Amino acid sequence: MSFVVLPFANLSSDPEQEYFADGITGDLTTDLSRISGSFVIARNTAFTYKGKSVDAKQVGRELGVRYVIEGSVRQTNDQVQVNVQLIDAESGAHLWADRFETDHANLAKAQNEITGRLARTLNLELTEAVSRRVERDGLVNPDAHDFLMRGWASYYRPVSPTIRQEALRAFERALEVDPQSVEARIGIGTVLVDDMVLRFSSSRKQDAARADEVLGEALERETNHSMAYFAMGVLRRVQNRLADSQIELETAIALDRNNARAFQQLGLTLMWLGQPEAAIPQIERAIRLNPHDPNIASYYWALGSSNLIAGRVDDALNLLNKARAANSRLFFIHLWLAAPLALRGDLAEARTALAESMKLKPDVNSLLQWRAESPWYTNIQFMALAEKTLYAGLRQAGFPDE
Repeated sequence: MSFVVLPFANLSSDPEQEYFADGITGDLTTDLSRISGSFVIARNTAFTYKGKSVDAKQVGRELGVRYVIEGSVRQTNDQVQVNVQLIDAESGAHLWADRFETDHANLAKAQNEITGRLARTLNLELTEAVSRRVERDGLVNPDAHDFLMRGWASYYRPVSPTIRQEALRAFERALEVDPQSVEARIGIGTVLVDDMVLRFSSSRKQDAARADEVLGEALERETNHSMAYFAMGVLRRVQNRLADSQIELETAIALDRNNARAFQQLGLTLMWLGQPEAAIPQIERAIRLNPHDPNIASYYWALGSSNLIAGRVDDALNLLNKARAANSRLFFIHLWLAAPLALRGDLAEARTALAESMKLKPDVNSLLQWRAESPWYTNIQFMALAEKTLYAGLRQAGFPDE
């Protein structure tokens, strides 16, 4: 059963409440992802339709889904009114609609009711993880929930150091308000590991230790949270524990078959384990789940990188060019792109790509330095393939060994 949850409209008079409607949308997307056998388009792709007048049948064709869910949120003081409707994307027929009114403190309970009614309408069962999550969230101070929604709203925006700091501050405030919050710990850990991967972190050792601490605490309290295992999987790779990274990411996917980021990161871990052929279908699945993510550049980079390590130089060049077109501000896209360009004999363009990488990240100036800061690049099985592809191309482009 395939869905997309379109961004809920904010009908409040205060435009500052936009994040609140976005938070409802994201929470409902997460809950529906836990329906057994479901295929749910990722939040970031769904949000490319935000503010647009769209036809459900057109959306269904573009995203390959059977059902479209849309709605609106109106918040006044402590009262919240949520309207939801379910549309058949093939016929355009409205299958179900309802209105829910609650106060801010009981929002989690209302979300569970919405999801439950949708599930019954589709003759599906929600996994037990949903009820556990709602029971837990029902105890959270609504102010903490507010900070959580702000944090995830920032996290899903196009990536930059400033945006990630906004997200981290919001998650830290949520934890201050509710020291028991599992979601706040997961948010903090997710931002910290992402910043290490993207090299936004200026204190990698301290950030890794903090991420390990908060994610460990989250998993002690909630053993069935896909995003906690996702973040832990990325952290284990940063720590050069690739086998553990694979286990954590596979667990994240087992808990949520619609976790696009977990599929992407599992693909990358498999690539660094020297298994690019196994990596490629995982990343392709991620792109199918989240084709319009504002951060789609990282998906194309992951797929292009795996193709390069697998020896498919032309496919890699095409995909890495797509990644660069989607976001030219990430140094590693230019660095990886230099290799297939050089292998194809376009040395001038390869050197241009390499120069752009050095401009964006001057401290990554040799293979020795790059691998010292990213030790997962030194895995023996990966190295055997990279020496013939990635590293060979970079040397041809003029990237020094030391």
